[in-house]
Amino acid sequence: MRAIPLAYRPLVVPAAILAAAALAVALGAQLPPGLEGLVVAGPYALLGLAAAVTLWFNRGRAFVAALSMLAAYGGYRYALGSDPEGFAPQAAYVAAVLLVPGNMLVSFVLPERGAVHYGSWRWLLLIALEALLVAWVASSGHSMLSGESWHQILQHWTLRYPPVPFVGRVMFAAAFAAAVWRAWPRFTPLDVGKAAALVAFFIACAWVGRFASFAAFMSAAGMILLVAVLQESHRLAFRDELTGLPSRRALDERMRALGPDYAVAMVDVDHFKKFNDTHGHDVGDQVLRLVAARLAEVGGGGRAFRYGGEEFTVLFPEAGVKDALPHLERIRQSIEDYRMAIRGGDRPRSEKKGSRRRGAREDQPSEQALSVTVSIGAAGPGKRHGTPAEVTKAADEALYRAKQGGRNRVSR
Repeated sequence: MRAIPLAYRPLVVPAAILAAAALAVALGAQLPPGLEGLVVAGPYALLGLAAAVTLWFNRGRAFVAALSMLAAYGGYRYALGSDPEGFAPQAAYVAAVLLVPGNMLVSFVLPERGAVHYGSWRWLLLIALEALLVAWVASSGHSMLSGESWHQILQHWTLRYPPVPFVGRVMFAAAFAAAVWRAWPRFTPLDVGKAAALVAFFIACAWVGRFASFAAFMSAAGMILLVAVLQESHRLAFRDELTGLPSRRALDERMRALGPDYAVAMVDVDHFKKFNDTHGHDVGDQVLRLVAARLAEVGGGGRAFRYGGEEFTVLFPEAGVKDALPHLERIRQSIEDYRMAIRGGDRPRSEKKGSRRRGAREDQPSEQALSVTVSIGAAGPGKRHGTPAEVTKAADEALYRAKQGGRNRVSR
């Protein structure tokens, strides 16, 4: 069975949650009489918890999404309970399909500064003002401050429902496009989760005529945001941000689960300080990404980790040193054979402009090709070193011998 490609893994959980909500709606799942209140309370609990967790983890855009959806659900539920056949539920619904994607669209356009920063009070003020506006519109015809004109405005074809009003669909499309734009090209769990929560909210609004279905997908939106924040926190804790490889913390956790037969390889970039001193830290980062990308392709069941600085670790959890050495040699050769092009400081980033520049100045190339090599030391458990920590130390000693022997080689 083939593993799910890394790029698609953030989609798995949101898709499963949406599928579960759809299945529950399709099968008409009924809760026991004593638990029927969960249909109404579920969205409150999940969206409220999502808002609290996103605030705790300081995730601004996700907090805006959770808080906006929570306010929309609460407002619509209150309007529905106080005047089921009146104008208030219609006003609350139209406001929800406009304001929730509108708030999320604005949050995607603005830079991410976290849920708690010097200007975060403006979001709370905005949502409070939106709630007051919706309350005013919903009271149309029932208060001295609100006339009958809102009845006519909400009957316009662009705001009429069902289905989701035309203006609402435009807002959803714009917000979803902005969510994809922000997620591209890394597609982290949190970025994917925000887009998926928006999809769940749109489906909920499309099923507003059946409250149980509406509540199911509102609950799904809250669950998606909640799980996405937890996945993102795990990713940041166990994955190196620069290279994309699992971090040293993930390596330590994996080593605690090793069996009796395994191999550890320590990898160090040769002359890395020279790269930084000569070409700058940006080029140094490019070198680390290049090495990480090659190490991630190691065969034989090996898995690469960022150990720290210019050092990496390749762990073979079910192979001995003898079996791991050919795979390490192939990776070393792959890194040596690769020529990394360094962008010149005066080269335009636009390919079209770059082509014109090259045509005009063929004798002044704007790129320089660099060759990168690594030294590797490998070790496995034995009489002298039986624990993973001791094996790692032995691999580090083998790495030192590889460097002393002239670098760009594998030693054991």
